[in-house]
Amino acid sequence: MKHTYIIGGMSCEGCCEKVKQALNKIKGISSVVSLIPPEATITMEKHVPLEKLQEVLSTTGNYTIKMAGHIDAETHTQAAISPDNSTLKYSCPMHPEIIKDKPGACPICGMDLVPISGTGTKDEEDQTYDKLLRKFKIAALFTVPIFFISMSEMIHGNPLVNLMDLRYWNWVQFILSIPVVFYATWMFFERAWRSVITWNLNMFTLIGIGAGVSWLFSIISLLFPGIFPDQFKTHSGTVYVYFEAASVILTLVLLGQLLEARAHGKTNSAIKELLKLAPNEATKIVDEKEMTVAIDDIQKGDLLRVKPGEKVPVDGSIQSGNVTIDESMISGEPIPVDKKPGDKVSSGTINGNKTFTMLAEKVGSETLLSQIIEMVNSASRSKAPIQKLADKISGYFVPIVVFISITTFIVWAIYGPEPSYVYAFVNAIAVLIIACPCALGLATPMSVMVGVGKGAKSGILIKNAESLEKMNAIDIVVIDKTGTVTEGKPSVEKVVSTNPDFTKEDILKKIISLNSSSEHPLAQATLRYGEEKNIKIEPITHFEAITGKGVIGVLGEEKLSLGNEKLMEQVGAEITSGLSEQVNAEQKQGKTVSYLSVGNIAVGFVVIYDKIKESSKGAINKLQQEGLQVLMFTGDNEDTAKAVSKTLNLDGYKAQMLPEDKLREIKRLQAEGKKVAMAGDGINDAPALSQADIGIAMGTGTDVAIQSAAITLVKGDLNGIVKARLLSRKVMRNIKGNLFFALGYNALGIPFAAGVLYPFFGILLSPMIAALAMSLSSVSVILNSLRLRGTKLD
Repeated sequence: MKHTYIIGGMSCEGCCEKVKQALNKIKGISSVVSLIPPEATITMEKHVPLEKLQEVLSTTGNYTIKMAGHIDAETHTQAAISPDNSTLKYSCPMHPEIIKDKPGACPICGMDLVPISGTGTKDEEDQTYDKLLRKFKIAALFTVPIFFISMSEMIHGNPLVNLMDLRYWNWVQFILSIPVVFYATWMFFERAWRSVITWNLNMFTLIGIGAGVSWLFSIISLLFPGIFPDQFKTHSGTVYVYFEAASVILTLVLLGQLLEARAHGKTNSAIKELLKLAPNEATKIVDEKEMTVAIDDIQKGDLLRVKPGEKVPVDGSIQSGNVTIDESMISGEPIPVDKKPGDKVSSGTINGNKTFTMLAEKVGSETLLSQIIEMVNSASRSKAPIQKLADKISGYFVPIVVFISITTFIVWAIYGPEPSYVYAFVNAIAVLIIACPCALGLATPMSVMVGVGKGAKSGILIKNAESLEKMNAIDIVVIDKTGTVTEGKPSVEKVVSTNPDFTKEDILKKIISLNSSSEHPLAQATLRYGEEKNIKIEPITHFEAITGKGVIGVLGEEKLSLGNEKLMEQVGAEITSGLSEQVNAEQKQGKTVSYLSVGNIAVGFVVIYDKIKESSKGAINKLQQEGLQVLMFTGDNEDTAKAVSKTLNLDGYKAQMLPEDKLREIKRLQAEGKKVAMAGDGINDAPALSQADIGIAMGTGTDVAIQSAAITLVKGDLNGIVKARLLSRKVMRNIKGNLFFALGYNALGIPFAAGVLYPFFGILLSPMIAALAMSLSSVSVILNSLRLRGTKLD
């Protein structure tokens, strides 16, 4: 038996290995553990209780394990089953591999964890923002009077001094600062302390040191003013205090966190819109009577009725009714699609103005909508390779900033004007506060999150951030023929007998009988044709499908083979010259031909035509204009492949390719240093899709192909590759803009805060202004990322 579990507490590949080794120590267990998503797929000889698994992991580290696969009744999305029945998960925007059951701070960077879209209700997701807003109001309430008390010293004839002495006003500032430090913003100091003891130095390390030193210095100056030299004292004899600097800095940082929490909700708006598509109820037909049921109560094989204007509840096929379905929310195409009995419909799409009945075929997490939501969520939490650069810089950033701050203090203390120690202290604090690595860390994940969401709304499903980055660097696009270049809806044009012992009807009966056990699209085309001709299917024994060649079986005492020339060679069937000439003539017109042999003689053939998609030629031309080579690898014969290649003006093609041939050819191209994208839709394309630098699956194809690919085009249209390339280019440009802004901001901000302009222009940067600039830098990165939502991919 095999089960999937969600693992909590993993933060790196080392954690994955530790969890895997711990689980594999249990007798009868084999596990595969991944970081993104944080899951363990466990194969057991016999059932092992969850408690046992948790006990083993607890001895290894602070890891948790929960069953996966529960479908939440409210959101209809896959979530973990937890003891408290909470489905809401929280993740770090800078370190998406961190996933927690409760809100809090990221153990690596200290940022607030934000709700993962699709794992909870809107009310739950607003709790983090509401909590920050409440704390900000309290912080602002006490900080504003502190600020005015401090600023009153700049007013000639300070009116506050007439009320009481300055040293007493300093005590008022101290009292007012207590709720700010110890309630509203105490979490910043907790995160700073945690960052030091774990040596995961981050923005809160700098904030904690800067604001903490300012506040503690002020306390000491209140209690022991005599220990300070005269240059630390005002003209009235009191020591300079920085309660206002500490309070304003902390309040402004809290404002930045508040603005980020609000902006995060917009970055994953595409996922939220997808979630809204999931209907809550459906109309089920039982004994010819209608009854309203919850989505969770629908089983495979149920007969459902969908009325005008209603959303399709689950994936399935139409049983009765000719209708028009709006699939724009899934495919990104605004034009409604006409559907007839037998056609597939997807959950979340909207019925037009006619009622139809449908058979439920995929329910719960199996539906296309659920898979899209899960894929987008996973991709949003994955890391692009360019993120490694930002992570590496961030690792050295905080120690360097602390060093610069200490150096700033020393330089100002030695060379600064009087009171030099005051200048040194203020400028050192300003350096700590302005140097926020947060903007640098957010640069990549914010762009990825918005870009993935934009792709989902346009019918482009991206499995991970790495594929989004690589898409812009490919040199060659390899495409399959059937279902990729063509519509994937083959139809029989004619059946031909070339042996006088068999009539055309005999040939057709043998073909459809043999194909009745096959799932191949070409086989289904012959079955539809046979049904139209009222041909009765005869039982077949010893059936076998030979990948890339065809099918064989026994009808009565006759050994039948149906497939291409390679299959005829394999079974030793003789092809006469007349038969070969007829077949070649059809193939040169771009048609697919399958031989039928009885015993060791080829006695006829079936001609199947699959129309080339209208969009294929235009899409291929656009890719070629961008400097890409477009090649076609197909299992079809040479003449058919040549005809299709000529029609589409391809850069090259290879025919009669088995799955291993496609795989080998892609490896050869990669060995030449080429970056290869492979687009396909069938089971036989899966190995090549996995090997390619970017595997692109047609959403109209098989589940195996979709699972093997990094990008899925919901509509199954090659124009999707053009859109994916454009999206990749826009996202990478956005990421580089974010990184340039974040690095440029620090490159200018730190020297400015250190006071390099003072000798020339007499300009110094207040720590409070530094705090405001630091907060706004992170918000600016998020707002720049949000511009991707308006990107046009057409």
